[in-house]
Amino acid sequence: MVKVGEAAPDFTLKDDDGTPVSLSDYAGRKFVLYFYPKDDTPGCTAEACEFRDEYAEFRTRGIAIVGVSADSPESHAAFKAKYNLRFTLLSDPDKKVLKAYGVWKEKNAGGKKYAGVERTTFIINQQGIVIKVFPRVKVKGHTAGILKAFQKL
Repeated sequence: MVKVGEAAPDFTLKDDDGTPVSLSDYAGRKFVLYFYPKDDTPGCTAEACEFRDEYAEFRTRGIAIVGVSADSPESHAAFKAKYNLRFTLLSDPDKKVLKAYGVWKEKNAGGKKYAGVERTTFIINQQGIVIKVFPRVKVKGHTAGILKAFQKL
């Protein structure tokens, strides 16, 4: 997994409109890059809706929000429309970025092993350096924790 102090791995992925978005598009801006397992599932919906509900506060502080999953741009578009999400969602169907950030991991549910996304959030500064990592995120209260972290940084 990418660690604090390391350069955020570069990426170019399609957003919910199919438009390519790159790490360099956020140069000079602070942003939250959060990885989540799947659109429109209970935990992922709760997480996205927390970001939605705090969107104005992030925006006031000049902080961009970007979510990444392996879902398609079409799935992201439907998810955004259904829950009125106003931030960018990126599609990583090949899992290259998920793997580059170290969030594509072996998981275990009921004794069955499988690969999937470990819900993780990275705070990236204006120079593209990771300045905070939230591994194995618990959804409830997560955005409040991120905003608190920005106050301390």
